[in-house]
Amino acid sequence: MKKVLFIEDDTVVRENTAELLEINDYEVVTAANGRAGVEMAKKELPDIIVCDIMMPEMDGYGVLQALAQDEQTRLIPFIFLSAKTEHKDIRKGMELGADDYLTKPFEEEELVSAIESRLAKVAILRKINAAPTPEKQVPHSQMESLDDLRELVKQHEELTFKAGESIYEEGKQNNYLYLVDRGVVKTHRMDENGKDLITSIHKEGDFFGSLSLSKAQAYDEYATAMEETRVFAINKEEFREILAQNSNLSLDLIEVLGQNLSGIKSQLLEMAYGSVRRKTAQTILLFSQRIRRFPTQSIRISRSDLASVAGMASETLIRTLSDFKKEGLIEIEGRNIKIIHLEALKKIS
Repeated sequence: MKKVLFIEDDTVVRENTAELLEINDYEVVTAANGRAGVEMAKKELPDIIVCDIMMPEMDGYGVLQALAQDEQTRLIPFIFLSAKTEHKDIRKGMELGADDYLTKPFEEEELVSAIESRLAKVAILRKINAAPTPEKQVPHSQMESLDDLRELVKQHEELTFKAGESIYEEGKQNNYLYLVDRGVVKTHRMDENGKDLITSIHKEGDFFGSLSLSKAQAYDEYATAMEETRVFAINKEEFREILAQNSNLSLDLIEVLGQNLSGIKSQLLEMAYGSVRRKTAQTILLFSQRIRRFPTQSIRISRSDLASVAGMASETLIRTLSDFKKEGLIEIEGRNIKIIHLEALKKIS
């Protein structure tokens, strides 16, 4: 049974919510203020924390910051539950590292769904990020597959980024190749009118960054984390030596790059010739696939990112999303998009 720590100063809300979660088969521990919540988190080490913002002694922002500084609690999923509904409050909570932000009043299904999603994500990431066994740490000259290469790269510099943080920028010196270990990364460019165009989306296991290994050069695009992301960086000189010792890896990498280029060409063709409805449907399906969620699960993504991948104005995309919603193809709630009729979307795309 998963343990939830619920931090809330309102007695009625605290008791009612605790009972609601217990009915849904969660073990619940509670705290009546922020300071007590921090102490309870360190004592109980819950699987997830749901926390109010406006509380005596220490507010929710302070709770999140205090827990982030403790090695035992910094990785516990954290959800804000608050009556503060202004965009600046939500943005502040997410910038501090919260995993989600729900506003009061809330529906039972909404809270339970948020908790289930975060716990599921943690379980998946733990499985993906399980430490490699010594047998997988293959010498440079004895690698047989791209999986061996990935394990080797994971022995190099580890970098973490929050959603929206830049990994590299156009014009900066290009000295490293990157591997996505957790999260999602977009590479994108700005056109002459300042419009952002996503050129590719990279998920766990993907390499990104310029693969030109012959000489030093500057990046010709930006790379930005779309959610909390961890990457490993390997110097391009060392990467070139590895490929020189393992010609079979070079062939595998060329095949992967060929597939990526084919996908980018298809995206550019769609931007040029595809209908608005077709491009919107394809973009929703693309994000659903690339972020590795089940086809009918919600996709939490900004409209601007969707629009830039589809190659259309945000206003046009929003109108098309509204049409899809009216037709019963998708559901929209805030930034969440849920696919309702998968086959119909595929037919449109």
